[in-house]
Amino acid sequence: MDLENDSGVCGCCGPLRPRYKRLVDNIFPEDPKDGLSKSDMEKLTFYAVSAPEKLDRIGAYLAERLSRDVVRHRYGYVVIAMEALDQLLMACHSQSIKPFVESFLHMVAKLLESREPDLQVLGTNSFVKFANIEEDTPSYHRRYDFFVSQFSAMCHSTHEDPETRTRIRVAGIKGLQGVVRKTVNDELQAIIWEPQHMDKLIPSMLFNMQDAEDLDRVGPPGTPSETGQDGEENPASLAESCFRELLGRAAYGNMNNAVRPVLVHLDNHRLWEPNEFAVSCFRIIMYSIQAQHSHHVIQQVLGHLDTHNKNTPRMRAGIVQVLLETVAIAAKGSVGPTVLEVFNTLLKHLRMSVDFELGENSRRNSGASVSSSGRVKESEERIVQNAIIQTIGFFGGNLPDYQRAEVMMFIMGKVPVYGTPCHTLDTVKIGHQGTKRIQAMLLSSLIMVTSGFKSKTMVAALPAPFLDPLFSISLMEDCELRQLVLEILLNIIDRHDNRAKLRGIRIIPNVAALKIKREKISKQDVGFMKKHGQQLYRHIYLGCKEEDNGHKNFELLFTTLAVLTIELANEEVVVDLIRLALALQDMSLANEENMPMVIRCGIMALVAAYLNFLSQMIANPAFCQHVSKVIEMRNLEAPYLLPEHIFREKCPLPNCLEKEDRSLYFQTVDLAECLVAPGYNAERLSIPYVPQVTDEDRLTRRKSLVDTISLQVDFPSDSLPDKSLLAEEITFETLKKAIDTTGLEEQEKEKRRQVMEKFQKAPFEEIAAHCESKANMLHDRLAQIFELTIRPPPSPSGVVSISAGHAQHQSVPVYEMKFPDLCVY
Repeated sequence: MDLENDSGVCGCCGPLRPRYKRLVDNIFPEDPKDGLSKSDMEKLTFYAVSAPEKLDRIGAYLAERLSRDVVRHRYGYVVIAMEALDQLLMACHSQSIKPFVESFLHMVAKLLESREPDLQVLGTNSFVKFANIEEDTPSYHRRYDFFVSQFSAMCHSTHEDPETRTRIRVAGIKGLQGVVRKTVNDELQAIIWEPQHMDKLIPSMLFNMQDAEDLDRVGPPGTPSETGQDGEENPASLAESCFRELLGRAAYGNMNNAVRPVLVHLDNHRLWEPNEFAVSCFRIIMYSIQAQHSHHVIQQVLGHLDTHNKNTPRMRAGIVQVLLETVAIAAKGSVGPTVLEVFNTLLKHLRMSVDFELGENSRRNSGASVSSSGRVKESEERIVQNAIIQTIGFFGGNLPDYQRAEVMMFIMGKVPVYGTPCHTLDTVKIGHQGTKRIQAMLLSSLIMVTSGFKSKTMVAALPAPFLDPLFSISLMEDCELRQLVLEILLNIIDRHDNRAKLRGIRIIPNVAALKIKREKISKQDVGFMKKHGQQLYRHIYLGCKEEDNGHKNFELLFTTLAVLTIELANEEVVVDLIRLALALQDMSLANEENMPMVIRCGIMALVAAYLNFLSQMIANPAFCQHVSKVIEMRNLEAPYLLPEHIFREKCPLPNCLEKEDRSLYFQTVDLAECLVAPGYNAERLSIPYVPQVTDEDRLTRRKSLVDTISLQVDFPSDSLPDKSLLAEEITFETLKKAIDTTGLEEQEKEKRRQVMEKFQKAPFEEIAAHCESKANMLHDRLAQIFELTIRPPPSPSGVVSISAGHAQHQSVPVYEMKFPDLCVY
């Protein structure tokens, strides 16, 4: 008879019971208050170590007793049984411990299933002790699905008593931490990273972290957190610690499963608005994961932003601000291949936000009244746009210079420029207002990206694909866009941070006191000015005469001229800049374009401030004396021609500017005499600077921005008849003058003389720019003519006709088509 398996015999005959049962029974005292019998426990432990094959039976018998005591509510004996199990578990590390562990986990599960908080806490504590044991061999069949579910449920405890609720939640978090420690290092337990487990683990931790009173405590690992008096019993602090530990153990292939539940939790609990907790969570994530995994998190947030592209503006703004935090931390390390993806996604959402705002405006305008909700929607979209711009600028500004140059080119490629193809941002639907908004926002982000950008050479910082569209935007009839362009140029050109020392447009009495930093101009920069100098001068010249220029515009123009002088001016460039200043003065005096008086006086003040600065920079006493003399005369007779007066409010303006009063203006002859020194070609000052007309004016300017395709033929301005002459009465004297050709011959001779003089004395770069502009205009005109004259043959599928910038397909019936005679039978 098998005495060990015959419960009846065992129950009647105590001495015949197996020894392991007698040893187990002996550890339980008659009164559970006396606790575990230490001497009997030592005997049981010695027996288990000596006979490890009995461990599974010891565990099964202890589990049987514990289950019976739980049902009978004899909780004192339950505590003793769990204490005995813990000691046996700690003492035995043999191969036979595997079956014992199964019995142990079965008993822990029994305790966790009970509704008694004390038993749940007891079972959790035992599981945590087990989780800290390092097993010699992995377990192939052990699963922790039940424990993940049970501990997660405990983390969401809603017990009526606050203290009991806190105890249960703390126990649940400790249990999850034990599961994580037991499984993440075991290759056979990689199943813990599967979505069904992460969807329980992560939300349980985040749910308890929401109770944290101070979210500003978040920082890198090791940063002390502001917790209660007992940090171990604070669910928020413990959950954060477990969350950090889990993320720190996440491998490359597990990052997506770890981050996705965070985004889902923030969605379900509507924690994007306000987004303080969301920002806190992602700061924890970015500081906890390995640096090379940062781009996974960024990709997840970008994908989440795409998913919620039609949600409320505040939610989208919250996600963008979280993205700002993630890229700000990631930019300090390795961002990986997601740099351009970040910008591409953000620019796409910037365009969508503009669409939403303009769509709301059009619906409001079509309605009878303006609702307050519409105004709120518009302001909220502005919040989204500002958040996107801030993210673009901050991310780009924290990148290394070599990556920042690529980002600058990438953003500039997205800026819509009239007359040039824009494949990435379609501006047909948003119209002029939307295009202008996108231009302003992208240029604002470029200002942030270029802030602090230091390039050794201008050729690398301002390549032609970047410079050309930037200058095209500078010709727009919008003072804000022109200001943004000048800001970008100053950020790139000012490599020694001299802009702050200039402090706006003014007559600087002593430039040497500013302690301006400058270096010898490199050969690369000299080559840059030879190639692009005329382009720079032209855009400064054209930007000065805009009628909507204000104090800010003239201030930026002066600063641009001054920084060009500091960073890129050799003797040849100095002469060109003086010619440019004199041309601006002549333009203001001639006033061929009927500019307002305030603009003419502003240009005069700009010329005075710049020539005063330039004369002191080149340290030419005669030049300084002439400039100072003109400024003194203006102070006495025409203060409105100086920046300290004209840019004040309510400055009295003259009715006209008298050309005859030579003492008030800078004279070319006097300045040429002052520049008779080695290195300066004073003869070039006698050649007036004239900006070359290029296709940029047609592509980027003019008040009508309707995209129509039509044949345009530009005539020279001197060949167009004046309106006053057209209206003049035809008399005998006019006919006599028309027949008389002596005057015409003299004019032709004068023109030929000017052309000869220009080609003999003008710099090669200026002549090349003039010829290139004429060639470009000719090719463009021919291309337009060919486009209008050479049409493809008709097709039944339709032809494309372009009107008002939109392509329209017009079908041609077969019976209306004209075929050649050889094709008809």
